[in-house]
Formats: sequence, structure tokens, C-alpha cells
Amino acid sequence: MLVGGIIRIFVSIFIYFFQLAGGFHAFENCVTMAPVPESDKLLQEVDNYIRSNDVMIFSKTTCPFCNKVKALLSSMGIQFTVLELDTLEMFSLKKKFAAYVCSLTFNLLKNGPQMQKAMAERVGRSSVPQVFIRGQHVGGCDDTMAAHCSGKLHDMLFNEEPNYDYDLIVIGGGSGGLAASKEAAKLGKKVAVLDFVTPTPVGTTWGLGGTCVNVGCIPKKLMHQAAILGQAIKDSANFGWNVGEKVDHNWALMRENVQNHIGSLNWNYKVQLRTEQVKYVNAYAEFVEAHKIKAVDKKGKESLMSARHFIIATGERPRYPDIEGAKEYGITSDDLFSLEHSPGKTLVVGASYVALECAGFLAGIGLDVTVMVRSILLRGFDQDMAERIGNYMESEGIKFIRPCVPNKVEKIESNEHKLRVTAAMQSGDEVVGEYDTVLFAIGRDACTDKIGLDKVGVQMNPKNGKLPSVNEQTNVPHIYAIGDILEGKPELTPIAIEAGLLLARRLYSDSTLQCDYTYVPTTVFTPIEYGCIGFSEDLAIETYGEDNIEVYHSNVTPLEWTVAKREANACYVKLICLIPEKERVIGFHYLGPNAGEVTQGFAVGIKLGATKSDFDATIGIHPTCAEIFTTLSVTKRSGKSTQQAGC
Repeated sequence: MLVGGIIRIFVSIFIYFFQLAGGFHAFENCVTMAPVPESDKLLQEVDNYIRSNDVMIFSKTTCPFCNKVKALLSSMGIQFTVLELDTLEMFSLKKKFAAYVCSLTFNLLKNGPQMQKAMAERVGRSSVPQVFIRGQHVGGCDDTMAAHCSGKLHDMLFNEEPNYDYDLIVIGGGSGGLAASKEAAKLGKKVAVLDFVTPTPVGTTWGLGGTCVNVGCIPKKLMHQAAILGQAIKDSANFGWNVGEKVDHNWALMRENVQNHIGSLNWNYKVQLRTEQVKYVNAYAEFVEAHKIKAVDKKGKESLMSARHFIIATGERPRYPDIEGAKEYGITSDDLFSLEHSPGKTLVVGASYVALECAGFLAGIGLDVTVMVRSILLRGFDQDMAERIGNYMESEGIKFIRPCVPNKVEKIESNEHKLRVTAAMQSGDEVVGEYDTVLFAIGRDACTDKIGLDKVGVQMNPKNGKLPSVNEQTNVPHIYAIGDILEGKPELTPIAIEAGLLLARRLYSDSTLQCDYTYVPTTVFTPIEYGCIGFSEDLAIETYGEDNIEVYHSNVTPLEWTVAKREANACYVKLICLIPEKERVIGFHYLGPNAGEVTQGFAVGIKLGATKSDFDATIGIHPTCAEIFTTLSVTKRSGKSTQQAGC
């Protein structure tokens, strides 16, 4: 009975296909028609699928990326046609029974891999899924998701061509915003950059380029260099130079030259935007609709501008403490670098890298400097290194008051150029001091609260104003953010630039490269410079467990410091290694001269997964401070001395 049933099934199948093919006339056609190469037939069929369906997906039922694309389109309410290539493979098992029926039916039962090969020949890719919309090739899963995020997919599906003023509007003319805008323009897009500097409480403003160029990295590094030169002059006597009894520093001359250089950079940025045909608008931007902003210039004139995409790159501004007299009499790093007169005796309030860097170069040019610290130094950095920096700064004559917070800043009636600061120690004791300048460097706030994000539904962290994102995309698909305002990302100029460049390429080219926020090198330009990459010691232990971490460390005395009779063994280095991964270096820390130059080179190796044995196998350059990384042998676990003697 079983055999008879099977025979009846096959007879039924035969009759069905026989009739479908047109009976005996079809057999005649099969015999008399000139044969068409099978590969051409498959290509024709691929083309037919693409032409005949508004949304066509070449897929496999077992592919998670295919299922992801189908789920996306389903969630959008889109009807689509799917050709499951692995299901075709299952159908091909019946060929040996049905092939003799007619070649016309064979097209319904073709082999999946052959069809996939034909698809690959047509689109240049063999992977699945491959998505087509109205005959246009969208690409695979990543391409489809990227098109969805950018809004391209929506436009392709619904054939919308809104008449926006610009393809891209960048809000913020700092390093990241400028990088993104110029790259988008190079890719053929119509771009505008809006940049506006709200004056500080004492009236300071600046030009195009953002914090780094005007009131951050550039002037800070130049004034740090002034302090280094001052130290070099002191050291030079022991190298035979006769520099006289007293060397004076001219603040006004330094300020003028630094500001002239900044001015040249401001001008160059405008020229670059003009060259790339990016529209520069010196106005404050605020969202009024999903794709529209209001721009208000310094005269109060308003205009409306629309764009397909927006990138928010507004950066941060220094925070003031909520105490009496802070904004009336205090300044921040936004004001310091353009002060017309020397700051004189200065109180720096804060323990951030901005606080310690400013305190360092002010002391380095000969000023009386005190740092008031609420708790720890350099929060977020390796605390072992942070305390070493603090100790070195104290040894150089910089005074620290900690733990202590200011309560009031006021002018002294008998001397209007002097300020009195009243503060409280953690113990409750009151501290009172008189200063020429009070510099607040207690942190920075994201410039996101007054640009209308609430009107377009962009989510932000209410505590700090920062924007959560996925690959720089906010929760609103056409609005992106880069730089310091991103939640949980390093606040560094090179990061903003890299993120801006890569974002523009993803939006307006076939690129899929994302910004990598891991193992980012950075340097703190304190009197003894500090460069680091990756994990701090505490974070490494917290993340991987103390038994899985080995710390190699050593003190260092730069050769240049010996003749100058500077403090021996003040410099220090350490490598933090992950034992289970062949002692892969996950933390690099260097305290000493030229920290930025030293750290930058090692960043490549650590990014590539260098291990301790890789460092050991590297030949050092002698005599340098950096060569110590190739010979580190003492571990913290051993408790052995790290003091160095000789060369």
C-alpha cells in the first residue's frame, strides 16, 4: 500500500506539471527550441525578480541578518517579496523526478547555490541578504540598517524628495563640527555650519574653531611651553649658559603672540569652509521643527534653515560653583588665555586636568599659585599617577588646600583689584585667602539645554545634558551628535574629529567604518607631563580581578635632569597587563618629559594588542626616557624597589 501511495503521488505530480507545461505541445517546444545557457536564464530571472517587485530580498531562512532586515521592513509596514535561497536548495532534491517533465518547470525548482551565484554576478556580492527597492540596489543588512538610520530607506520606499535648504547642517564650529562639515562637502553635499559664542560673564568671546583652538588645547600648550622654557633657562646655568641673576616673564607679550596665532587659525578655518563651499553662519541655532532650525545672529536677526540631517557638535562650557561672587569676580579657562594683564597671585579652584594644567603653567612663568581641591585629583585618571603629579607640583612650589570648597568670593574694599575667598575645609575649619585672580576649573557642562532638543524629541541625560547615542546617532534618526556632548565618550579633540569624519562618510558614501573609542591615548600637560592609554590600575583590577592583572613599573630620571640637578627618580612609568591573555598590555602610563610624543607612538602597538613580550622584544633608543618600557622587570606584586641609578 505504501509503494502504491507513493506511485500515485508521483503520477499526480507528473500530470500537474504536464498540464502546467501545456501537454505534449510543451514537449515539442522542449525539443525544437534552441537551448539557452542556464547561467543566462538565471541572470534573467534575477533581473525579473528585481524589476517585478517594488521591494525584493534575496535571503536565506537561517540567516539572522536576513531575518533582521525582514523584521525591519515588517515593522515599517512594508510589503516585500523574498526569495529564500536555501529553500530553493530543498526544492532541487525533486529535480531527478521532475526534470523530464519540461524545462519550463525546471525554473521553479532550480538549485539555490546557482541562483545565489547568479545574484552575485549581478550585484557583485554573494552574501545575503541583498535588498532592492524599485530596482535600486540597497545592499546587505548593514547597508539597509544604515540607510534606515540616515533616512535614505524611508525616502526610497515612499519616494519622498523634500526640498530642504541643506543636506546637512552642523551646529557647532569646533574641531569635530568643522571636520564633519568639510568631509560632507567633499562628498558632494550642500552643507552649512552654524557657530556662535555666548560671551562669558566677564564678556570674553572668540572666533571660529571651538574650545580647542581658542580657549583650550592650543593656547594651553603654548603657555605650557612658556613654562618649559622658563625651566630650561633655570637648567641652562648648569650647562654653562650665563643667563644673569634674574629672568622676567612678559605676560602681555606672550598673550599677544598666542592670540595672534589663534587669530590666524580662525581665519584659516573660514578659508577652508569657503574653499569646500560650506556655508558658515555666525548665529545661534535652535530647533523649531524636526528638520528646521532658527538661527539668531549677534544683532538678534532671525532666519529659518532646514536640512535632511543635523550634527550637533556644540561642545561644553566651564561650570561655575553656585556661590556668592563666583560669576561676578571669578574667571574660567574661557577667559584666562586672553587676559590683558598677568593673573598675578592666583587661586585655582578644582582638580580637573584643566585646573592642574593652568596652575602648572602659571606657576611655571613665576606666579604665586594655590590649588583648592574638594576631594581627589584628576578624577577618571589613574589615581596613583594623579597623586604623583600632585606631589611633584607641590615640590615645585605650588600650594594645595585639600579637601576644601569655596563659599564666597568678594572684592576687598581697601583694594578693588584684590579678591577675598572664604572657604571651608572638610573638617569644618574656615580658610580665608586674598588673591588677584580666582580661576574656576571644577568641570564643564554640555551646551545642549538651549538648542530646542526638547521640541524634536532628542533624549538627553538630565543630570549633565549629554546625549546618549548609538554610533553618534541620537534617538531621532536624522539627528547625530559628536564630541564632548556624547554620553560616556572621551572628551578629546582628536576623538571629535575622527567621529565627525567617519560619520560624514557613513552618511554620504558607502563607508561603514565606526569611530573606535577604546584605547585612546591622551596627555595631561602638567609641570611633569602625564600620558596614558587604556585602563587605569584601579579600573583594570575592578574589571578583571587582581589575580589577573600584573603591573610592571619603574622610576625614571631623565638624563637631561642629572646635570641640571633636578629631582632624581621623579618620573615614573607602568604597564598594566592582562595575565590570561599572554600579558596583553591594557594600560600604559608615563610620567615625564614629552609625554605626548612618547605616548602617541606606543598607542599604535596597544591598539594592535601588544603584549608584555612584544615590549620586551623591542629594542630601546638610548638614552631616552621611553626606552624603559622595553626593559621593565619589576612588578608591583613583588614589592621590589623601582628606584633607578646610572644610565
